[in-house]
Amino acid sequence: MAAVKITVGNNGSLKVEGEVEIVDASGNPFGLQGRTVIGLCRCGASKNQPFCDGSHRAINFHSEITAFELPPKKV
Repeated sequence: MAAVKITVGNNGSLKVEGEVEIVDASGNPFGLQGRTVIGLCRCGASKNQPFCDGSHRAINFHSEITAFELPPKKV
């Protein structure tokens, strides 16, 4: 199974579990201070981008996701 698990929370963040490195567009790493569970913002309202600060609750962000199969990979 995957070393990293990403859970899409209904009406909330992306929960990332596992040892990951998150970098900005220039390749500079964010200091995760050893965290192996983090929340990434999906709503765009967090003042702590790209991390979730719970702002989705205040703006009533609504997005319920159900897993599905992607189309075959193009070669």
